[in-house]
Amino acid sequence: MIPYILYTALILSACFVFYKLLLQKETFFRLNRLVLLFCMILAFILPLVPAPYQLSLRKVAVHKTVVVTNNQKEKDIAPLVKESNTQPTIVENTEQIINFDTVVQALIYLYWFGVVVFGINFLMQIIILVYRAYSKSFIQDGKFRIVEITDDKAPCSFANNIFINPEKYEWETYNQILLHEKIHIEQKHTIDLLLAELVLIFQWFNPFAWQWRKALEINLEFLTDDQMLQQHTVEKESYQFSLLKVAAPQFPLSLTTNYNQSLLKKRIIMMNSKKSNVNTTWKYFFLLPLMVLFVCLFNQPAAQSQILSSKEKKEQRNEIHNELKTEGNWFAEIKGNYINFQFKNDEDSNSSNTFKLSDFPNLPRDKNGEFSLTREAGTMKFIGKIEGDKGMGTYKFIANKEYSSSMSKEGIDITKDKDGDLMVFFILDIKVSYVQMLKKQGYTKLDKDELIPLAALGIDEAYITSIKQVLPDVDLENLIPFKSLGVDKAYIEEIRAAGYKDVSADKIITLKAQGISGKYISDFQASTKDEKKDKNRESDSDDDVISFKVLNIDQEFIDSFKKIGYDNLSNDELMALKTLNVTPDYIKSFQKVGFKDVSMDNLFALKSLNITPDVITQYKNLGFTDLKLDDIFGATTIGATPSFIKSMKAKGHNFNNLEKYIELKAVLGN
Repeated sequence: MIPYILYTALILSACFVFYKLLLQKETFFRLNRLVLLFCMILAFILPLVPAPYQLSLRKVAVHKTVVVTNNQKEKDIAPLVKESNTQPTIVENTEQIINFDTVVQALIYLYWFGVVVFGINFLMQIIILVYRAYSKSFIQDGKFRIVEITDDKAPCSFANNIFINPEKYEWETYNQILLHEKIHIEQKHTIDLLLAELVLIFQWFNPFAWQWRKALEINLEFLTDDQMLQQHTVEKESYQFSLLKVAAPQFPLSLTTNYNQSLLKKRIIMMNSKKSNVNTTWKYFFLLPLMVLFVCLFNQPAAQSQILSSKEKKEQRNEIHNELKTEGNWFAEIKGNYINFQFKNDEDSNSSNTFKLSDFPNLPRDKNGEFSLTREAGTMKFIGKIEGDKGMGTYKFIANKEYSSSMSKEGIDITKDKDGDLMVFFILDIKVSYVQMLKKQGYTKLDKDELIPLAALGIDEAYITSIKQVLPDVDLENLIPFKSLGVDKAYIEEIRAAGYKDVSADKIITLKAQGISGKYISDFQASTKDEKKDKNRESDSDDDVISFKVLNIDQEFIDSFKKIGYDNLSNDELMALKTLNVTPDYIKSFQKVGFKDVSMDNLFALKSLNITPDVITQYKNLGFTDLKLDDIFGATTIGATPSFIKSMKAKGHNFNNLEKYIELKAVLGN
């Protein structure tokens, strides 16, 4: 729950920054309303959408249990580890596993306490508004209910109710208020405010959520003002003067559309500002790649075949247990000091295990005979013969019932699956003392399914002790990927020496799985040192290190942009360049057609709109020699392509600048 809520907060915060920087000052109020609503809803849906496995930048380690002996080489017993990267966004990635200790539990309780408080506040506002709407006298004006109030409060509307004190205002002002509120009602602005309040219930801790609601309210007022000024009966000066009369310093219920004195200055400035040029609509196209980046950075990869549920893992273990039948045929091959046995029960069931040759001192050579191997879990009896380095025969496993009892005393129940489990414990040579050692190390809550991968990987007391020297609270779930990935004490110390003093076990797994060493981190920090001074880059961010590694951003890549004049690129800009495949050659191609100093934002816009130098050349060939990128963005966005301009020229529409054709396309539409 907590990762989901924080991820939602991150998306909402990023969208707010995007809106604040690029869209807030635009006069496309309807479009801004859609963006604000879309982002609010998307913030809660996006964390639930699985990322395509090929595009995901998250790292997910999945461990497949394999049955081996302690005598095999470590490189032969490493479990299969499937990887997908963790984060931005742009990364689950990537997403850390929360340790639910006391502090986290307290934060969870605090969060839900806030949800309850704000939820009650939301319900109380609705109750108060409904009570006011139906307890006071009203006038029915078509679908509108004009509720007359007597106190000194500013007019407002909720649903189809307009709350107003008619005795406070002159007739012209009164009519303009009603017209203003009717626009709010007709365009269903109450829905926007209700959604914003619902978001605040679950995002009450997020300051950006409060700012989001404020931005939404401001845009609704801008939109309504714009609609008002389009009325033939309303004059701008008269309407603005009415706003000055009506604006009140009181703080009304947040679920209502209302006149707010603090917003008045912004509204009047916006009413008198110049309308946004259609050329600037390219900014809106950046919202989609921003959302895609979040999915790729943070969301769980949709590779279900490689990411196993707990149920699937259990079934997988059961399959392994079932493969090891207690009777069947054996085939063996001697290799040096080891002998490899293949146990076969039927056409579809077999397993392979390696033992020390010294465990079988009485192998029958060149004649049939009996031999056996005894361990704590039981005895394996073999009948057959060895000819040269190969042999075959039959086997039968006899379980040691006292072993089961001893394990039960240690809390390990291996009686449910009868002798099948005991044979697995026999093959892995899991001793009672091994369980006692784990309990001594603090791992008291053990079960048989945890013991199997621990023993298979050869996780012994020396390994656990060495890891605990640097990570005292490491748990069993982390020890398994640690061992399989080759994480040891030296590696952890190396990562810490590179600046990650408080690195978590989950982050160590992620770094190791990506092949990130302490040296790589140091080189990364050195390569971004100069830029950090000018761009306030968080170059010591582990997420950036991981993203750089995944995207293969190295010093050569950074230097290639420095050579063409891009010296102070931020980490985010470098990752965006790599993700969008913006290369130095791509930039040079625009320099050749006259655009020497293209900003990062414009480069991303060119790439996202698929504008090539050839397109620019086509515009120039049509006579537009003094081209600006904003004009090209606007023309591409609205569809004023070179072919469109040629067709208009053929019809006699000859203009000297591109903006005229953009306006013509806007008028003609599709």
